[in-house]
Amino acid sequence: MQRRTLLQGLGAGATALALPARLRAATATTLRFTPQQDLVTLDPILTTGYITRNYAYMVYDTLYGMDGNFRATPQMVAGHRVEDNGLRWDLTLRDGLLWHDGERVLARDCVASLKRWGQRDVFGISLMAATEEISAPDDRTIRFRLKRPFPLLPIALGKASVPVCAMMPERLAMTDPFKPVPEIVGSGPFRFKADERVAGAMNVFTRFERYVPRPDGTLSWTSGPKVVHYDRVEWVSIPDSGTATAALISGEQDWQEYAYHDQLPLLKRARNVTTRVLDPTGFVTMLRLNHLHPPFDNPAIRRALWGAVSQSDCMQAIVGVDDPALFHVPLGFFCPNTPMGSDAGLEPLIGPRNLDKAREEIRAAGYKGEKVVIMAGNNTAAGMALGSVTADLLKRLGMDVEIYAVEFNAMLQRRNRKGPVSEGGWSGFVTTWSGTDWLNPAVHMALRADGSYAGWSEDARINALRDAWFEAPDEAAQAAICRDIQRQAMQSVPYLPLGQYMQPTAHRNSITGVLDGFPTFWNVRPA
Repeated sequence: MQRRTLLQGLGAGATALALPARLRAATATTLRFTPQQDLVTLDPILTTGYITRNYAYMVYDTLYGMDGNFRATPQMVAGHRVEDNGLRWDLTLRDGLLWHDGERVLARDCVASLKRWGQRDVFGISLMAATEEISAPDDRTIRFRLKRPFPLLPIALGKASVPVCAMMPERLAMTDPFKPVPEIVGSGPFRFKADERVAGAMNVFTRFERYVPRPDGTLSWTSGPKVVHYDRVEWVSIPDSGTATAALISGEQDWQEYAYHDQLPLLKRARNVTTRVLDPTGFVTMLRLNHLHPPFDNPAIRRALWGAVSQSDCMQAIVGVDDPALFHVPLGFFCPNTPMGSDAGLEPLIGPRNLDKAREEIRAAGYKGEKVVIMAGNNTAAGMALGSVTADLLKRLGMDVEIYAVEFNAMLQRRNRKGPVSEGGWSGFVTTWSGTDWLNPAVHMALRADGSYAGWSEDARINALRDAWFEAPDEAAQAAICRDIQRQAMQSVPYLPLGQYMQPTAHRNSITGVLDGFPTFWNVRPA
């Protein structure tokens, strides 16, 4: 198959002067960055979009960071103390933390931020269910009183998966968690320049000069000292991949978030450009099916798709056929090559595809010719490639298929509708997730099976296994539970995994210090 071409009590100033020179260095320069799409949503907890996650880590800070081994490390906190057999956690804020409006970061700000995030994030919801109370006994102490031990508390607060557990002032954190905050005020290393924003074209960030990086720790993903070397970062939206690539090669732009696969040969030939994969977990992809309405409310019809879907076709549509090292199949329900990933129960995805058999199974299960609307984000090459392949497959299986291609954020709005296709609803949508969002049941929003996630699947066994995972005594027991979750998901089919692919980034050799993970803008500096 050919791919588609779319392609702080101590003064901040005094603290900064006390830091080593490597933590104080900065140059009056501008970094020009091309994001993979325009930044639309500015509230860090209102979307699972990675563009908002990347922006949030610039403007906001988090209590903990996450390193390249997916471990939690202190970030805004100096450390924590655990007492009362694991039922009380006291987190102590570092000295010198300031909001962008100049006010001190206080524990009560963080308490309000945690409560708001905990109503939206799947890991946060589990943490709040285990929490009796969160309080601020003094200006620097955040206290969790738990109903039961929750040893994963630091990684819940520091995970790099979406949505970000971003800290903001109490007055903003009191905003309804389902409505956007009225003002952008964080304590991160960059300010967001709302007055310079041009919707669809440019977003601007300037260095927060009173930000105090951690004085210690190893730089890895979102861990360690966040030292900024550029005074200004400009995100310039360039929707056309060819134009974006030309701007990078010519030197008009410094860094391109996605080195699009169909442009990779050109980028690799460019003398002054480096391409590399930042995130070894890559992107995992799926076709989400709507369990509320025909035809995919019928589990037999959903299961019939296993023998027809070709993950290899889906991945080759994105990365092409020239470099199989850029994708992995079969993909199950957890990120491959991580502790919870396995091939358990994936036999239906392996071997020759049998469309005739799948077509007969769909007919026998009672498909009555209902219209099937498949949604795809048309502003990403991967979204359109996946949408085209899956829509074509369903047509060949005898379904009446319409593909609804629209800007990604507009797709998300329609995704939240629960009505049938005749009332503006949908039958399925394709999307991609960072592999870090499929690491385990705690962060895996797409496997939430209580009727609350788009697709509205309900599976009591998956929910029970997910609860058991939190209680498992060790990693081996957790992995065994994840194998059981995967086997059950192959039966109830909350969605169909479509494969994992690696997404390179590209930057000019005139910049250095780009960290692994996802695009972060501390440590990046002129070469």
